Amino acid sequence: MSRLDPTLEPDRLVRRIEVITGVGGRRRWTVDDKARIVEETLEPGATVSVVARRHGLTPQQLFAWRREARKRSVASEAAGPSFIPAMVELASTHRRRRQPVAPMAAIELDIGGVRVRIGEGAKASIVSAVIRALKATS
Repeated sequence: MSRLDPTLEPDRLVRRIEVITGVGGRRRWTVDDKARIVEETLEPGATVSVVARRHGLTPQQLFAWRREARKRSVASEAAGPSFIPAMVELASTHRRRRQPVAPMAAIELDIGGVRVRIGEGAKASIVSAVIRALKATS
């Protein structure tokens, strides 16, 4: 008889049983959830380990998410200008005149405290160059 067979040793009792509760397996995080958690780590005084613990993550996983976010940020900047909020403001017409004054179309950019107005008919390449130059200086 083998000593490894527990059925042949009736005097041996089981002393401890572990019951594992909860969901097993990998959790799936949405891009929005990852962005929100990474944003928490960027707040002044925040510690990555504390934020990770609060959300049930390891610090290594959170650092990987931060690295991924930086890569995406650099890639989007390299892609060139993207959509920005725009506000269209028409030139006022004078009520005293019989003929209304035609509104002048313009693009007004306010980046880093610098305001630039680009008149009607400007080429897209010039607008793009102005935006890149403003971003580089701010």
